[in-house]
Amino acid sequence: MNFRKQTSYKNPAFWILVVFLIASCVGKTTPAPIIPQTITPAIPTLTPFQLQDNTSTDPYSQPITLPIELTFTPYPTHYIPQEGLPTPADILPPSGVGTPNPNALDINNPLTGLSVSDPALLERRPMAIKVANSPDYVRPQSGLTLADVVFEYYIEWGDTRFVAIMYGNDSPMVGPVRSGRYFDEHVADMYNAFLAFKGADPRELSYLRHSSLNDFLVIVYTKNSICPPVTMGPDERRDTYNNAFFNTANWAICAAKRGVDNSRPNLRGGFFSEEAPESALSVKRMFFHYSAYSYNYWEYDLITHKYFRNQEANDMVKDKTEAYAPLIDAQTGQQVSADNVVVLFVPHTFANQFNAADEVYNIDLVDSGNAYVFRDGVAVPAQWHRTDINQPLLLTTLLGMPIYLRPGRTFYQVLGINSTYTQNGTDWLFTFLTP
Repeated sequence: MNFRKQTSYKNPAFWILVVFLIASCVGKTTPAPIIPQTITPAIPTLTPFQLQDNTSTDPYSQPITLPIELTFTPYPTHYIPQEGLPTPADILPPSGVGTPNPNALDINNPLTGLSVSDPALLERRPMAIKVANSPDYVRPQSGLTLADVVFEYYIEWGDTRFVAIMYGNDSPMVGPVRSGRYFDEHVADMYNAFLAFKGADPRELSYLRHSSLNDFLVIVYTKNSICPPVTMGPDERRDTYNNAFFNTANWAICAAKRGVDNSRPNLRGGFFSEEAPESALSVKRMFFHYSAYSYNYWEYDLITHKYFRNQEANDMVKDKTEAYAPLIDAQTGQQVSADNVVVLFVPHTFANQFNAADEVYNIDLVDSGNAYVFRDGVAVPAQWHRTDINQPLLLTTLLGMPIYLRPGRTFYQVLGINSTYTQNGTDWLFTFLTP
């Protein structure tokens, strides 16, 4: 599966931001007002991969071969059996299954590799909570800096949405909670999680109700609710529909009242290491353009070894230019950050012409695909593998060796397989595209 690379045969297609607004936030305040920043054209290299002899190569030109039968959500899928993986990828058994890893402690969160303040938090089922990213007035969101894992993906009409996996931390407010999509089934299944969302398109809601997730669907209401535990936010800028927040700390009581299984699942231990991987690809900032209405960038901080998120402040329509502001978590007052940013290239398909007209996507996170792993200021070409329906993704090098993530939060940027990517020095630009 080769990527299409964007080049500059005519006018440059990529614009790299050269002046940034650095807005500081104290406590739980919102970002300072945004002043649109000027941009200048940048001429990208022909490919992000330049060898010392000045020749270029596509790292995915000879991907590893796995026994994969491609299928598409929401139809039955096939997954790679563990014995079908390349020999170097030694998969750790799920917690409590098989021979325990002598270096792993029970208090370690399998999703982050970090110890948790309260081991009792891991004795439950994770929660996959849908979090709005549009319209703009839903920001600042709550809970993203407390999530273990976050997925961002395209929904429709230029907008994106988050799925926050809450496990090792609790938050009295996660949200604003928004509607479900087909893709959410993949995420919830991988983490054996409850899926908390606010309704869905009838096609998608019907599918979710008839899936294996039915017993684990948590539909959030727009008014204050004890079960499920929903709080209405105080921000008067938000309309009622965009003002419901989930209280993860109160969910256990509700789950017991409903009689649903909230016991700890067997999640495969991840690969984590504080040692930075070897890579000649130094990257300072990663820009993601999903549309003129939704774009962002992550900037690496050498001191903290984290990536900090900046979100669009202008819709790039009616002659408006790119402008950014820090994406803040209202619950903690901190800028949204990640220890690892992983780009997943995933097929985006439509079940029929009617779904295509409405942009009701099937994002087929099955079998395997190409990826990039960003950690410690470098990029590692990778492949993602969905080895089991109910286990997190396995990330490997192109030779099949497991990639070790930095302990901490991982943020997945989900892109279509036709999306383009371009390098300009230590700035990389990814542009979302589907067939």
